[in-house]
Amino acid sequence: MSCFPCFSSHVELIKKEHLTPIEGHNASHAPGAKKQKLLDESQNKPNKVDHEKIEAQHFTFRELASATKNFRPEYLLGEGGFSRVYKGTLQDSGQEVAIKQLDRNGLHENKEFLDEVTTLSLVRHDNLVNLLGYCADGDQRLLVYEYMPGGTMEDHLLGTKSFLPNTKANKKDIGPNEEPLDWFMRMKIAYGAAKGLEHLHGSCNPPIIHGYLKSTNILLDKEFKPKLSDFGLAKLGSAGNKMHVSSRVMRTYGYCAPEYTTTGQLTPKSDVYSFGVILLELITGRRVIDTTKPSGEQNLVAWASPKFRDPKLFPQMADPLLRGKFLEKDLNQAVAIAAMCLQEEASMRPLMSDIETALSFLSGASDERPCSSLVDPELHSPKEIDGQTEHNDDSDSR
Repeated sequence: MSCFPCFSSHVELIKKEHLTPIEGHNASHAPGAKKQKLLDESQNKPNKVDHEKIEAQHFTFRELASATKNFRPEYLLGEGGFSRVYKGTLQDSGQEVAIKQLDRNGLHENKEFLDEVTTLSLVRHDNLVNLLGYCADGDQRLLVYEYMPGGTMEDHLLGTKSFLPNTKANKKDIGPNEEPLDWFMRMKIAYGAAKGLEHLHGSCNPPIIHGYLKSTNILLDKEFKPKLSDFGLAKLGSAGNKMHVSSRVMRTYGYCAPEYTTTGQLTPKSDVYSFGVILLELITGRRVIDTTKPSGEQNLVAWASPKFRDPKLFPQMADPLLRGKFLEKDLNQAVAIAAMCLQEEASMRPLMSDIETALSFLSGASDERPCSSLVDPELHSPKEIDGQTEHNDDSDSR
Protein backbone atom coordinates (compact mmCIF):
# COMPACT_ATOMS: atom_id res chain seq x y z
CA MET A 1 0.00 0.00 0.00
CA SER A 2 1.41 3.38 -1.01
CA CYS A 3 1.17 4.88 2.49
CA PHE A 4 3.48 2.28 4.08
CA PRO A 5 6.80 3.77 2.91
CA CYS A 6 5.63 7.18 4.06
CA PHE A 7 4.76 5.77 7.44
CA SER A 8 8.15 4.09 7.81
CA SER A 9 9.94 7.31 6.89
CA HIS A 10 7.76 9.22 9.33
CA VAL A 11 8.67 6.84 12.14
CA GLU A 12 12.38 7.20 11.39
CA LEU A 13 12.07 11.00 11.43
CA ILE A 14 10.22 10.87 14.74
CA LYS A 15 12.86 8.62 16.25
CA LYS A 16 15.70 10.93 15.17
CA GLU A 17 13.98 14.09 16.42
CA HIS A 18 12.36 12.92 19.62
CA LEU A 19 14.02 9.76 20.89
CA THR A 20 17.24 9.30 22.79
CA PRO A 21 19.10 5.96 22.85
CA ILE A 22 17.22 3.41 24.92
CA GLU A 23 19.41 2.27 27.77
CA GLY A 24 17.62 -1.03 27.96
CA HIS A 25 19.18 -2.11 24.67
CA ASN A 26 22.60 -1.97 26.29
CA ALA A 27 22.39 -4.50 29.07
CA SER A 28 25.61 -3.38 30.72
CA HIS A 29 24.27 0.14 31.28
CA ALA A 30 20.57 -0.58 31.68
CA PRO A 31 18.64 0.13 34.88
CA GLY A 32 18.48 -3.14 36.75
CA ALA A 33 21.62 -4.40 35.03
CA LYS A 34 22.34 -6.56 38.07
CA LYS A 35 19.07 -8.40 37.56
CA GLN A 36 19.83 -8.81 33.86
CA LYS A 37 23.24 -10.25 34.71
CA LEU A 38 21.59 -12.81 36.96
CA LEU A 39 19.14 -13.63 34.16
CA ASP A 40 22.02 -14.15 31.71
CA GLU A 41 23.87 -16.37 34.18
CA SER A 42 20.81 -18.48 34.89
CA GLN A 43 20.22 -19.09 31.18
CA ASN A 44 23.88 -19.87 30.51
CA LYS A 45 23.90 -22.67 33.12
CA PRO A 46 21.28 -25.09 31.82
CA ASN A 47 22.28 -27.90 34.18
CA LYS A 48 22.16 -25.95 37.42
CA VAL A 49 19.37 -24.01 39.13
CA ASP A 50 20.39 -21.57 41.84
CA HIS A 51 17.30 -21.07 44.01
CA GLU A 52 18.81 -17.95 45.55
CA LYS A 53 18.60 -16.23 42.15
CA ILE A 54 14.82 -16.61 42.03
CA GLU A 55 13.62 -13.25 43.25
CA ALA A 56 9.97 -14.33 43.43
CA GLN A 57 8.61 -15.57 46.76
CA HIS A 58 8.27 -19.29 47.33
CA PHE A 59 4.84 -20.45 48.55
CA THR A 60 3.76 -23.82 49.84
CA PHE A 61 0.84 -25.53 48.19
CA ARG A 62 -1.05 -25.30 51.47
CA GLU A 63 -0.68 -21.50 51.46
CA LEU A 64 -2.05 -21.15 47.94
CA ALA A 65 -4.86 -23.62 48.57
CA SER A 66 -5.83 -21.53 51.58
CA ALA A 67 -5.69 -18.34 49.49
CA THR A 68 -8.22 -19.78 47.01
CA LYS A 69 -10.41 -21.64 49.53
CA ASN A 70 -9.11 -24.93 48.14
CA PHE A 71 -9.44 -23.72 44.55
CA ARG A 72 -13.19 -23.31 44.66
CA PRO A 73 -14.86 -22.99 41.24
CA GLU A 74 -16.30 -19.56 42.11
CA TYR A 75 -12.73 -18.23 42.37
CA LEU A 76 -11.84 -19.40 38.87
CA LEU A 77 -10.80 -16.46 36.67
CA GLY A 78 -10.09 -18.39 33.50
CA GLU A 79 -8.53 -21.53 32.07
CA GLY A 80 -6.54 -22.69 29.08
CA GLY A 81 -5.17 -25.91 27.69
CA PHE A 82 -2.46 -26.28 30.32
CA SER A 83 -3.57 -24.20 33.29
CA ARG A 84 -6.30 -22.65 35.40
CA VAL A 85 -6.15 -19.21 36.99
CA TYR A 86 -7.81 -18.46 40.31
CA LYS A 87 -8.26 -15.29 42.28
CA GLY A 88 -6.74 -15.61 45.74
CA THR A 89 -6.06 -13.60 48.87
CA LEU A 90 -2.77 -14.16 50.67
CA GLN A 91 -3.46 -14.87 54.32
CA ASP A 92 -0.45 -13.05 55.76
CA SER A 93 -0.73 -9.78 53.85
CA GLY A 94 -4.33 -9.78 52.62
CA GLN A 95 -3.04 -9.04 49.10
CA GLU A 96 -5.24 -10.11 46.20
CA VAL A 97 -3.37 -12.20 43.63
CA ALA A 98 -3.97 -14.31 40.54
CA ILE A 99 -2.77 -17.90 41.00
CA LYS A 100 -2.06 -19.99 37.92
CA GLN A 101 -2.21 -23.73 38.54
CA LEU A 102 -0.37 -25.61 35.80
CA ASP A 103 -1.53 -29.00 34.61
CA ARG A 104 0.29 -31.70 36.58
CA ASN A 105 0.20 -33.90 33.49
CA GLY A 106 1.72 -31.15 31.33
CA LEU A 107 5.27 -30.58 30.22
CA HIS A 108 6.71 -28.85 33.29
CA GLU A 109 9.56 -30.80 34.80
CA ASN A 110 10.96 -29.31 38.00
CA LYS A 111 14.18 -28.04 36.39
CA GLU A 112 12.31 -26.59 33.44
CA PHE A 113 9.74 -24.95 35.70
CA LEU A 114 12.34 -23.34 37.98
CA ASP A 115 14.26 -22.06 34.95
CA GLU A 116 11.09 -20.33 33.76
CA VAL A 117 10.44 -18.90 37.22
CA THR A 118 14.02 -17.57 37.35
CA THR A 119 13.51 -15.78 34.04
CA LEU A 120 10.05 -14.41 34.83
CA SER A 121 11.06 -13.20 38.29
CA LEU A 122 13.72 -10.96 36.75
CA VAL A 123 11.53 -9.38 34.06
CA ARG A 124 9.91 -6.15 35.28
CA HIS A 125 8.07 -3.49 33.32
CA ASP A 126 5.02 -1.28 33.89
CA ASN A 127 3.24 -3.01 31.02
CA LEU A 128 3.98 -6.60 32.05
CA VAL A 129 2.07 -8.50 34.73
CA ASN A 130 4.52 -9.05 37.60
CA LEU A 131 5.32 -12.52 38.88
CA LEU A 132 5.11 -12.40 42.68
CA GLY A 133 5.79 -15.99 43.64
CA TYR A 134 5.71 -19.67 42.78
CA CYS A 135 5.10 -23.12 44.23
CA ALA A 136 6.97 -26.30 43.33
CA ASP A 137 5.79 -28.71 46.04
CA GLY A 138 5.87 -32.32 44.85
CA ASP A 139 4.14 -32.46 41.48
CA GLN A 140 2.35 -29.13 42.01
CA ARG A 141 3.39 -26.24 39.76
CA LEU A 142 1.83 -22.85 40.48
CA LEU A 143 2.66 -19.24 39.62
CA VAL A 144 1.46 -16.25 41.65
CA TYR A 145 0.89 -12.99 39.74
CA GLU A 146 -0.36 -9.55 40.66
CA TYR A 147 -4.15 -9.37 40.37
CA MET A 148 -5.55 -7.14 37.60
CA PRO A 149 -9.04 -5.96 38.63
CA GLY A 150 -9.87 -4.34 35.28
CA GLY A 151 -10.32 -7.64 33.46
CA THR A 152 -9.11 -8.20 29.92
CA MET A 153 -9.08 -6.07 26.81
CA GLU A 154 -11.66 -8.45 25.36
CA ASP A 155 -13.94 -7.91 28.36
CA HIS A 156 -14.29 -4.22 27.58
CA LEU A 157 -14.01 -4.29 23.81
CA LEU A 158 -16.60 -7.02 23.29
CA GLY A 159 -18.65 -6.61 26.46
CA THR A 160 -17.64 -9.92 28.04
CA LYS A 161 -16.70 -10.45 31.67
CA SER A 162 -15.01 -13.83 31.42
CA PHE A 163 -12.04 -12.62 33.50
CA LEU A 164 -14.07 -11.98 36.64
CA PRO A 165 -15.31 -14.80 38.88
CA ASN A 166 -19.05 -15.07 39.28
CA THR A 167 -19.30 -13.74 42.81
CA LYS A 168 -20.94 -10.63 44.20
CA ALA A 169 -17.76 -9.61 45.97
CA ASN A 170 -15.83 -9.42 42.72
CA LYS A 171 -18.46 -7.85 40.49
CA LYS A 172 -17.67 -4.53 42.11
CA ASP A 173 -14.06 -4.64 40.86
CA ILE A 174 -15.14 -2.91 37.66
CA GLY A 175 -18.48 -1.34 36.95
CA PRO A 176 -20.96 -2.35 34.25
CA ASN A 177 -19.57 -1.83 30.79
CA GLU A 178 -22.16 0.82 29.86
CA GLU A 179 -19.94 2.80 27.49
CA PRO A 180 -17.72 1.35 24.77
CA LEU A 181 -14.01 2.12 24.84
CA ASP A 182 -13.39 5.46 23.14
CA TRP A 183 -10.73 5.96 20.47
CA PHE A 184 -8.01 7.36 22.71
CA MET A 185 -8.50 4.67 25.33
CA ARG A 186 -8.13 2.04 22.60
CA MET A 187 -4.94 3.65 21.35
CA LYS A 188 -3.59 3.91 24.90
CA ILE A 189 -4.20 0.19 25.38
CA ALA A 190 -2.43 -0.52 22.08
CA TYR A 191 0.47 1.75 23.04
CA GLY A 192 0.88 0.15 26.47
CA ALA A 193 0.79 -3.34 24.99
CA ALA A 194 3.38 -2.28 22.40
CA LYS A 195 5.66 -0.96 25.15
CA GLY A 196 5.44 -4.22 27.06
CA LEU A 197 6.17 -6.27 23.95
CA GLU A 198 9.03 -4.01 22.89
CA HIS A 199 10.58 -4.49 26.34
CA LEU A 200 10.50 -8.26 25.89
CA HIS A 201 12.02 -8.00 22.42
CA GLY A 202 14.46 -5.14 22.86
CA SER A 203 15.48 -4.80 26.51
CA CYS A 204 15.72 -8.41 27.65
CA ASN A 205 18.93 -10.24 26.86
CA PRO A 206 18.37 -12.59 25.18
CA PRO A 207 15.05 -11.34 23.79
CA ILE A 208 11.89 -12.98 25.08
CA ILE A 209 9.23 -13.96 22.57
CA HIS A 210 5.72 -13.77 23.99
CA GLY A 211 4.33 -16.42 21.67
CA TYR A 212 0.81 -16.34 23.09
CA LEU A 213 -0.39 -12.79 22.43
CA LYS A 214 -4.15 -12.30 22.23
CA SER A 215 -6.80 -9.94 23.58
CA THR A 216 -7.51 -12.07 26.65
CA ASN A 217 -3.81 -11.87 27.59
CA ILE A 218 -3.88 -8.08 27.76
CA LEU A 219 -5.03 -7.31 31.30
CA LEU A 220 -6.11 -3.93 32.67
CA ASP A 221 -5.72 -2.37 36.09
CA LYS A 222 -8.27 -0.02 37.68
CA GLU A 223 -6.92 2.89 35.62
CA PHE A 224 -7.08 0.77 32.45
CA LYS A 225 -3.30 0.55 32.14
CA PRO A 226 -2.65 -2.53 30.01
CA LYS A 227 -0.23 -5.27 31.05
CA LEU A 228 0.75 -8.35 29.07
CA SER A 229 0.28 -11.72 30.74
CA ASP A 230 1.28 -15.30 29.89
CA PHE A 231 4.61 -14.35 28.31
CA GLY A 232 7.36 -16.92 28.77
CA LEU A 233 5.15 -19.91 27.93
CA ALA A 234 7.31 -20.85 24.96
CA LYS A 235 10.87 -22.14 25.10
CA LEU A 236 13.50 -19.67 23.96
CA GLY A 237 16.16 -20.77 21.51
CA SER A 238 18.54 -19.29 19.00
CA ALA A 239 20.10 -20.16 15.68
CA GLY A 240 22.96 -17.83 14.83
CA ASN A 241 21.59 -14.30 14.99
CA LYS A 242 18.00 -15.44 14.58
CA MET A 243 15.92 -15.82 17.71
CA HIS A 244 13.09 -18.32 17.60
CA VAL A 245 11.16 -20.67 19.82
CA SER A 246 9.88 -24.14 19.14
CA SER A 247 6.36 -23.89 20.51
CA ARG A 248 5.02 -26.35 23.05
CA VAL A 249 1.64 -24.61 23.41
CA MET A 250 -1.09 -24.74 20.80
CA ARG A 251 -1.51 -21.19 19.46
CA THR A 252 -4.90 -19.51 19.36
CA TYR A 253 -6.44 -19.62 15.89
CA GLY A 254 -6.69 -16.20 14.30
CA TYR A 255 -3.64 -14.72 16.04
CA CYS A 256 -1.00 -17.05 14.57
CA ALA A 257 1.49 -15.73 12.04
CA PRO A 258 1.47 -17.59 8.71
CA GLU A 259 5.01 -18.90 9.20
CA TYR A 260 4.01 -20.68 12.40
CA THR A 261 1.71 -23.03 10.53
CA THR A 262 4.53 -24.08 8.19
CA THR A 263 7.56 -24.18 10.51
CA GLY A 264 6.13 -24.51 14.03
CA GLN A 265 8.60 -21.83 15.13
CA LEU A 266 7.93 -18.41 16.58
CA THR A 267 10.10 -15.32 16.19
CA PRO A 268 9.77 -11.70 17.38
CA LYS A 269 8.07 -10.98 14.03
CA SER A 270 5.46 -13.62 14.93
CA ASP A 271 4.60 -11.50 17.96
CA VAL A 272 4.37 -8.46 15.67
CA TYR A 273 1.77 -10.28 13.56
CA SER A 274 -0.27 -11.15 16.65
CA PHE A 275 -0.05 -7.53 17.79
CA GLY A 276 -1.40 -6.44 14.40
CA VAL A 277 -4.45 -8.65 14.97
CA ILE A 278 -4.97 -7.05 18.39
CA LEU A 279 -4.71 -3.54 16.92
CA LEU A 280 -7.23 -4.53 14.27
CA GLU A 281 -9.58 -5.70 17.03
CA LEU A 282 -9.28 -2.33 18.74
CA ILE A 283 -9.98 -0.47 15.50
CA THR A 284 -12.94 -2.56 14.37
CA GLY A 285 -14.49 -3.83 17.60
CA ARG A 286 -14.81 -7.23 15.90
CA ARG A 287 -13.92 -10.68 17.16
CA VAL A 288 -10.94 -12.41 15.59
CA ILE A 289 -13.17 -15.31 14.62
CA ASP A 290 -16.93 -14.72 14.58
CA THR A 291 -19.04 -17.56 13.17
CA THR A 292 -22.22 -15.48 13.53
CA LYS A 293 -21.15 -13.25 10.63
CA PRO A 294 -21.43 -14.05 6.90
CA SER A 295 -18.80 -16.47 5.61
CA GLY A 296 -16.66 -13.73 4.07
CA GLU A 297 -16.50 -11.80 7.37
CA GLN A 298 -15.92 -14.54 9.93
CA ASN A 299 -12.12 -14.22 9.92
CA LEU A 300 -11.13 -10.68 10.93
CA VAL A 301 -7.80 -10.57 9.08
CA ALA A 302 -9.26 -12.10 5.91
CA TRP A 303 -12.10 -9.54 6.00
CA ALA A 304 -9.80 -6.56 6.56
CA SER A 305 -6.92 -7.43 4.23
CA PRO A 306 -8.60 -6.39 0.93
CA LYS A 307 -9.48 -3.02 2.50
CA PHE A 308 -5.84 -2.31 3.35
CA ARG A 309 -5.20 -1.56 -0.33
CA ASP A 310 -7.62 1.38 -0.51
CA PRO A 311 -7.54 4.16 2.14
CA LYS A 312 -11.01 5.20 1.03
CA LEU A 313 -12.29 1.99 2.63
CA PHE A 314 -10.61 2.61 6.00
CA PRO A 315 -13.66 4.39 7.51
CA GLN A 316 -15.69 1.23 6.87
CA MET A 317 -13.37 -0.62 9.24
CA ALA A 318 -13.95 1.64 12.25
CA ASP A 319 -16.06 0.24 15.09
CA PRO A 320 -19.57 1.73 14.71
CA LEU A 321 -19.69 2.11 18.50
CA LEU A 322 -17.06 4.83 18.18
CA ARG A 323 -19.73 6.96 16.45
CA GLY A 324 -17.08 8.63 14.33
CA LYS A 325 -15.38 10.25 17.33
CA PHE A 326 -11.83 10.16 15.98
CA LEU A 327 -9.60 12.05 13.57
CA GLU A 328 -9.63 10.52 10.11
CA LYS A 329 -5.87 10.82 9.84
CA ASP A 330 -5.50 8.92 13.13
CA LEU A 331 -7.71 6.12 11.84
CA ASN A 332 -5.68 5.95 8.63
CA GLN A 333 -2.44 5.78 10.59
CA ALA A 334 -3.74 3.04 12.92
CA VAL A 335 -4.98 0.93 10.00
CA ALA A 336 -1.64 1.40 8.22
CA ILE A 337 0.23 0.18 11.31
CA ALA A 338 -2.02 -2.87 11.58
CA ALA A 339 -1.57 -3.64 7.89
CA MET A 340 2.22 -3.48 8.20
CA CYS A 341 2.15 -5.84 11.17
CA LEU A 342 0.00 -8.30 9.21
CA GLN A 343 2.32 -8.64 6.21
CA GLU A 344 2.57 -12.24 5.01
CA GLU A 345 6.36 -12.06 4.87
CA ALA A 346 7.80 -11.80 8.37
CA SER A 347 10.78 -9.76 7.17
CA MET A 348 8.43 -7.04 5.89
CA ARG A 349 6.86 -6.44 9.31
CA PRO A 350 8.12 -3.51 11.40
CA LEU A 351 10.01 -3.77 14.67
CA MET A 352 8.08 -3.28 17.89
CA SER A 353 10.23 -0.21 18.62
CA ASP A 354 8.88 1.50 15.49
CA ILE A 355 5.32 0.46 16.32
CA GLU A 356 5.71 1.83 19.85
CA THR A 357 6.93 5.17 18.49
CA ALA A 358 4.01 5.54 16.08
CA LEU A 359 1.42 4.57 18.67
CA SER A 360 2.86 7.01 21.20
CA PHE A 361 1.56 9.80 18.99
CA LEU A 362 -1.81 8.20 18.28
CA SER A 363 -2.36 7.59 22.00
CA GLY A 364 -1.49 11.16 22.95
CA ALA A 365 1.60 10.09 24.90
CA SER A 366 3.72 12.32 22.64
CA ASP A 367 0.98 14.61 21.40
CA GLU A 368 -0.24 17.80 23.03
CA ARG A 369 -3.46 17.79 21.01
CA PRO A 370 -6.35 18.55 23.39
CA CYS A 371 -9.36 16.32 23.85
CA SER A 372 -11.49 18.97 22.11
CA SER A 373 -10.11 17.67 18.82
CA LEU A 374 -12.58 14.80 19.01
CA VAL A 375 -15.56 14.94 16.72
CA ASP A 376 -18.73 16.24 18.27
CA PRO A 377 -21.10 13.23 18.11
CA GLU A 378 -24.06 15.54 17.49
CA LEU A 379 -22.58 16.95 14.30
CA HIS A 380 -23.07 15.24 10.96
CA SER A 381 -20.91 17.55 8.84
CA PRO A 382 -17.15 18.01 8.62
CA LYS A 383 -15.66 19.93 11.53
CA GLU A 384 -12.59 22.17 11.20
CA ILE A 385 -10.06 21.65 14.01
CA ASP A 386 -6.58 23.16 14.00
CA GLY A 387 -6.73 23.52 10.23
CA GLN A 388 -7.80 19.89 9.70
CA THR A 389 -11.15 18.67 8.46
CA GLU A 390 -12.68 15.91 10.52
CA HIS A 391 -15.64 13.74 9.56
CA ASN A 392 -18.32 12.13 11.66
CA ASP A 393 -20.07 9.08 10.32
CA ASP A 394 -22.93 7.61 12.30
CA SER A 395 -24.48 5.90 9.33
CA ASP A 396 -22.88 2.55 10.11
CA SER A 397 -24.33 0.36 12.82
CA ARG A 398 -23.79 -3.10 14.22
